Formats: sequence, C-alpha cells, structure tokens
Amino acid sequence: MFYEIRRYQVRPGRRDEWVRYMEDTVIPFQVEQGMSVTASFVDEEDPDGYVWIRRFEDEQERIALYANVYESDRWQEELAPKVQSFLLVDQSKVTRVVPTPNSGLK
Repeated sequence: MFYEIRRYQVRPGRRDEWVRYMEDTVIPFQVEQGMSVTASFVDEEDPDGYVWIRRFEDEQERIALYANVYESDRWQEELAPKVQSFLLVDQSKVTRVVPTPNSGLK
C-alpha cells in the first residue's frame, strides 16, 4: 500500500472556490470511480496552497484507477478544463509515500 500526496498551487485568490469544486465535484467523481481519497487540506501558511492525499493498494490498482478517472469522457471534456482553470499546473507536485510499520496506517 502507498499514499499519493498531491500539492497544488491555486491561482491567486481562487482557493476557496477551488476547495468547493474539489469537495463538491472532483473528489466525489473520483471516489465514484474507485479512488480512495484520504484527506483534503488547505495550506495554513500559503493562501493559495492546497494538498490532498489518495491511497492505493499497489501500482496495478493505481494504474487502473488513473485510467478510470483520467481517461473518462467526463474528466477529459468537463472536469480537466475546469481544474486547469483553477490551478498553476506546472507548480503541482506529487509525492508517493509508504507508511512505516508503526504509523498506524493500513
């Protein structure tokens, strides 16, 4: 099992709108497609920072879920253009992490 920590820079002044869109549209859509979304955060020190975490059982599951989400017509035609209008995409950072044995995460 591993987690994917995704850190985004939202276009200045649009973070509240972005969080609403993520929580009302993007996260529910991804969960419907099988994604396990662990948490969603705003950065306390950066007014345009946003972080969210997803969990995968293994690389095979990640590949399948990415296909379910990012190759879907809804993502490509509706959601991706809207997401790109909110984010400074070139400043996105994705980190994969594996919990340590005593982390309490399973």
